[in-house]
Amino acid sequence: MASRGGPRAAGTDGSDYRHRERVASHYQMSVALKSEIKKLTYVHVVLWLLLLAQMCVGHLKLLPHDRVAMPYQWEYPYLLSILPSLLGLLSFPRNNISYLVLSMISAGLFSVAPLIYGAMEMFPMAQQLYRHGKAYRFIFGFSAVSVMYLVVVVAAQVHGWQLYYSKKLLDSWFTSTQEKKKK
Repeated sequence: MASRGGPRAAGTDGSDYRHRERVASHYQMSVALKSEIKKLTYVHVVLWLLLLAQMCVGHLKLLPHDRVAMPYQWEYPYLLSILPSLLGLLSFPRNNISYLVLSMISAGLFSVAPLIYGAMEMFPMAQQLYRHGKAYRFIFGFSAVSVMYLVVVVAAQVHGWQLYYSKKLLDSWFTSTQEKKKK
């Protein structure tokens, strides 16, 4: 092989190393997907902290009841949604497939299911608000059902993209595992 300053090996012009400098596509994809999942996890943590703050303020009565409403029932199980995100992050350093699979399964149970229940729980109140213009719960002057539906929509998108990227990441890891087994 060629050295930086010294003579080249006989029969080569020094350009035969380029094929060794490319990173395999599944490794590139793994890095990109991990980055996207981390960004979505940060957004999820912000949503989670906002819901936690609303619950603490509501239960500890730090603000008047007409400023911050008591939480809806779906918000309590949704607090467990931080666990799948943490499991997903724990799977990254060593590409642990088991943790990622557990993260995806528990995301459905602790993240998506409470959001579906929340949408159904708040539907009658949303219907009453839009038919009759009456709201009984408020969060800083805004209708609580409107604010919480916005949270549900954003959270559903975050969890949907997390699951999508996690599935792609899992496929990428299986590709690299299969290639290692072939060698």
